[in-house]
Amino acid sequence: MKKVIYDNIKTLLYALIIAVFIRSIFIQPFYIPSSSMEPNLLVGDRLFVTKYSYGYSKHSFPFSPPLFKNRILSKKPKIGDVVVFKTPADNRTDYIKRLIGGPGDTIQFLDGIIYINDLEVFKDLKSSDDIIFCGDKMIDVNTFEEKLSDIKFKTVYGKHYTFQNSQKFVVPNKHYFFLGDNRDCSKDSRFLSSVGYVHENNLVGKAQFIFFSSDTRKGSIFEIWRWNELIRFDRFFKKII
Repeated sequence: MKKVIYDNIKTLLYALIIAVFIRSIFIQPFYIPSSSMEPNLLVGDRLFVTKYSYGYSKHSFPFSPPLFKNRILSKKPKIGDVVVFKTPADNRTDYIKRLIGGPGDTIQFLDGIIYINDLEVFKDLKSSDDIIFCGDKMIDVNTFEEKLSDIKFKTVYGKHYTFQNSQKFVVPNKHYFFLGDNRDCSKDSRFLSSVGYVHENNLVGKAQFIFFSSDTRKGSIFEIWRWNELIRFDRFFKKII
């Protein structure tokens, strides 16, 4: 009997070690709890993030143990990437946003238009009558297609562009600047007291694809009889851009 218990405990420990290793080194699942990245990421999306994309820091591991001070095997993220990072406010909470600027870049909003290093980020209007979530509220938005580097993606702006003008943000060395795709409904690097510039050590990984999605606003996935209404089958294995 003791041998059976011992073998079971050993098996569980091995499984736990393997799971922690895979989660820390290769890939980790994340859940989208807010509407800050709509229309590209919806509340209830579950996605995989690759940990190896930008190298490793203490935040690559559960509970952020102080194993090393800086990043190892470091790789620079690409402007336009959708990135998971630990918010600088507490170095604990996971945020997911789009990378807009890197070290030395300047970012500014003028009349609702983004300028990176004094160059306008052009956006192509796709729709002017969409409705989208902002928290628990629905707001009227304009939907655009923007391009950063060679990445094209959708963004939405409220009808009145609540964030029309800003100071000129100058990204410090070893830091990055992030925005949500739901531009008027996102707490991101524009808000220096709560998020601000994100140190390279706070990068967790690159969002790659959605593996499951359900509309949690409508109900729980445990309501099996409502799966046809709750589960977004069309979002399964959708690549994140």
